[in-house]
Amino acid sequence: MIFAKYNLFDQLGVKHGVITLCFLLLSFIGSAQDLPAQPKGLVSDFTNTLTSTEVNALERKLLSFEDSTSIQLAVVLVNSTDGYDIADYAVRLAKKWGVGQQKYNNGIIVVAAIGDRAVTIQTGYGIEGALPDAIVYRIIDNEIKPAFRDANYYEGLNDATNAIISYTKGEYKADSKAKKSDAEGGGLGGVIVIVIIFVVIAFISKGGGDNRGGR
Repeated sequence: MIFAKYNLFDQLGVKHGVITLCFLLLSFIGSAQDLPAQPKGLVSDFTNTLTSTEVNALERKLLSFEDSTSIQLAVVLVNSTDGYDIADYAVRLAKKWGVGQQKYNNGIIVVAAIGDRAVTIQTGYGIEGALPDAIVYRIIDNEIKPAFRDANYYEGLNDATNAIISYTKGEYKADSKAKKSDAEGGGLGGVIVIVIIFVVIAFISKGGGDNRGGR
């Protein structure tokens, strides 16, 4: 999966060219960077900041969103990225975990480094139309930063994921069970139809021969 957005909790006035250069340098320097193992769920709190109730509430919401749209939205909390740029860290994490469907490139990952006071939202190319940079910045500025300043981390993440869902809902639709069944049984159904056609033709041919013999 490829991701292409860059955001910081405390926005920096840095030129895009410098950012790109930093990404390239970090891609070599951070090649051996240790990343968390892929979790079972969509919400991963490695800081114990959220309560189990809050984690479960976010998890249910994100699973429901994935089931209805096929868009996978992951939320990750870490204490620190250990000096690595948070956007680069999030991109590497999303690639390692395989966030989103490969054929649609429709993964979204929200990473908050609590100790670093940094946050980023990274999206796959398939989501950029529904969630462009301007919207991502707006979500961070309006939903995440005010809540995080007051240490209301769940509120910020809940509001941010609500906003992301609002902007991207309808961008993709999950394959229905009926469509999946049709796709899986399409080959067998085709064979059955062909067999029926041959049986009908053979029956008609036999009947026609009997009539001619009768005459």
